[in-house]
Amino acid sequence: MNKKVGYAIALAAALAAPFVIYPVFLMKVLCFALFACAFNLLIGFTGLLSFGHAAFFGGAGYVAGYAIKSIGLPFEIGLVAGVATAALIGLVMGMLAIRRQGIYFTMITLALAQMLFFVCLQAPFTGGEDGLQGVPRGKLLGMMDLSNDMSLYYVVLAIAIAGFALIVRTVHSPFGQVLKAVKENEPRAISLGYDVDKYKLLAFVLSAALSGLAGATKTVVLGFETLTDVHWTMSGLVVLMTLVGGLGTLAGPIVGAIVIIALENKLGDLGEWLATLTSIDWFRSIGESVTIVTGFIFIVCVLAFRRGIVGELVELSKKKSKSAPAPVTAAVIKTMEG
Repeated sequence: MNKKVGYAIALAAALAAPFVIYPVFLMKVLCFALFACAFNLLIGFTGLLSFGHAAFFGGAGYVAGYAIKSIGLPFEIGLVAGVATAALIGLVMGMLAIRRQGIYFTMITLALAQMLFFVCLQAPFTGGEDGLQGVPRGKLLGMMDLSNDMSLYYVVLAIAIAGFALIVRTVHSPFGQVLKAVKENEPRAISLGYDVDKYKLLAFVLSAALSGLAGATKTVVLGFETLTDVHWTMSGLVVLMTLVGGLGTLAGPIVGAIVIIALENKLGDLGEWLATLTSIDWFRSIGESVTIVTGFIFIVCVLAFRRGIVGELVELSKKKSKSAPAPVTAAVIKTMEG
């Protein structure tokens, strides 16, 4: 299928979705899909495994929520403040971690992110363990009332599409080609004269800013921000989304986010339905075992389809196209059979 046709079908489905599915759930999926795509830009196309992306996601959420609730800034200014904060945190964290490679880079990002977690735990404006509650949605440009779920959904959809379009443009730009070269063979990229550290730092900051956009938007959608979003488990969750969907693919993180968030939100309903259908009360406990189920999915993904859902579909499509006879060959075979 042509990529443009695929994007058109996906857009049409997204526009019609809130008439069928609860809009708040869809907005949460969109926020996490953007978060996963931002993370994938770093690991899938630059080869850097960060375990500190929760700092950007949650940090931007806290700043945006505080700016809108306590300072009274408009919706769009609150988002900008959150994105700017995430980019600044990404710049500082990147400058400290980017010169290290492999597990050392990952551990530095994890340590720095956990430092931010303890700051958010003790800072007075975050609400501590209670979190930041009652964040108002406000109005877009002072005109559109975002308290209506349908109105806010299409704003969030536009934000997610804009973020995804930026990632696609980045990947297919000369800058993106250098990032791919760094991932494939960093010493060779250095020998060609590229300032590899600068490119990695720019990719890190861009990924952080987009993650912050996702986190700030999620805070407005749900109306609160908690320590869960800055905890290291959130970084692990976005890794899981990316791997399940397909590392290094553009659509993979979106699919992974849909699968994981749908499981988190609908697993309890599924357990209730199975218990009613089979009269086995044990199924009711499935909703309390989300972590176990997602862990099981991760194990299956690693063992059975390491490329992820989209990655395996792309590979299967390539194999079919290679095995299919060329038009001339097909014509010759048809003639011989006739």
